[in-house]
Amino acid sequence: MAESTAAEYLKKKGVVILDRNFYSRSGEIDIVGIDGEYLVFFEVKYREDDSCGDPGEAVTPAKIKRIIKAARFYMLKNGISEDSFIRFDVIAMTQDSVNWIKNAFEGS
Repeated sequence: MAESTAAEYLKKKGVVILDRNFYSRSGEIDIVGIDGEYLVFFEVKYREDDSCGDPGEAVTPAKIKRIIKAARFYMLKNGISEDSFIRFDVIAMTQDSVNWIKNAFEGS
């Protein structure tokens, strides 16, 4: 549900969605899209409200490591050059809001 809502939000913002729920042994990418000249790997985090903190805070260092490994595999599998412009963004959602955090973490 949250990922579908996030995908619709991103489409309205001009992002071209390439893939959703991409799985590899090392991790999952919720949404892969093109935003301008960037290939973007999106992590979607949802909480009913922010009483337990911002949903974006749920993206832990271990999760980041898995996302980066999965992104590298996605690029290899799809013949995307390592020299491409890539970005890792987080879509932090509650019932009442959507927060698009661009460049949420580095992919190195």
